Amino acid sequence: MIPTVVWGTGNVGRAAIRAVEAHPALTLAAVLVHDPAKVGRDAGELGGLGRTLGVAATDDIAAALAARPRAVVYAASGDIRPDDALADIGRAIRSGAVVVTPSLYPLYDQRNAPPELRDPILTAVAEGGGSLFVSGVDPGWGNDVLPLLVSGLGTEVDVIRCQEIFDYSTYEQEDSVRHLIGMGHPMDYQPLMLAEGVPTMVWGGQIRLMARALGVELDEIRETLDRRALETTVTTRTMGEFAAGSQGAVRFEVQGVVDGVARIVIEHITRIHPSCAPDWPTPPDGVGAHRVVIEGRPRIEVTVEASDEGENRSAGGNATAVGRLVSAIDWLVDAEPGLYDALDVPLRPAVGRLGRRPA
Repeated sequence: MIPTVVWGTGNVGRAAIRAVEAHPALTLAAVLVHDPAKVGRDAGELGGLGRTLGVAATDDIAAALAARPRAVVYAASGDIRPDDALADIGRAIRSGAVVVTPSLYPLYDQRNAPPELRDPILTAVAEGGGSLFVSGVDPGWGNDVLPLLVSGLGTEVDVIRCQEIFDYSTYEQEDSVRHLIGMGHPMDYQPLMLAEGVPTMVWGGQIRLMARALGVELDEIRETLDRRALETTVTTRTMGEFAAGSQGAVRFEVQGVVDGVARIVIEHITRIHPSCAPDWPTPPDGVGAHRVVIEGRPRIEVTVEASDEGENRSAGGNATAVGRLVSAIDWLVDAEPGLYDALDVPLRPAVGRLGRRPA
């Protein structure tokens, strides 16, 4: 059994506790929390399992790592605290642990990550003998292993398009939805996530990964952006009111250009309410989906819908990201210490988990 620490118990951490508990090769060694109110609470409660696991949450990072866990699922956010996240992850790697995380977007495409991010990780690997694999859903499997797999079914492939189409009113992370993405702000507000160059910073690595796997050279990576205002005020269950005239929908593309044509495209279509931008593509059930479209011969379209925590589609997406990461842990433990990406780490079947429910 591989002793595994879950670091963070938010949207991703809850799913990570459940995934580690369900994996037949892993055992939950510790749960690290930042909120003092969570210290001492049982991991089963924090993970929404409805039963206790006998592992009490702690904020003592030094003690948890001093126990020499073999793996760490780093589930703390890196969106607005990238320096802290990088330091935490490096600390875990230096302790000898395999670390999996969705928290540092530039390291999804680790070969092209900036030196100020890549070099500290490589130093930590050399000092401690741990490893790092960074991935998620989108960016993540929705625009690396899934489209690459599906492309192999085509005879002629003209364009690979990866779409995330979501109603963000189900996403229980209000600061990100309102301030990073700009939902509910006036149309002249500049959301950080939509600033020129930021989509490429987040998703450009996925374009480069796909290009590398497909054996093509990119001319450039470029962006498109469209925003729509709400026509009427709407009220959401999780985040309250969004005023008429404020941003209600966003559509952008990150395009990998090959021989002058956008051949590899990652597209996001995000709404705070279905009434906004009804002419844009919608998910089959109006809530949320990830879709891969292979334009060519034959034309292939695959739509993935995941739900968790009471049919919550955003929670389902988080759970699939965690599933990809946690399923990689035993492979990484057997591999050489290093810094890995999605083309290195295979997407593996659920060996030992079919029909299995932990006692």
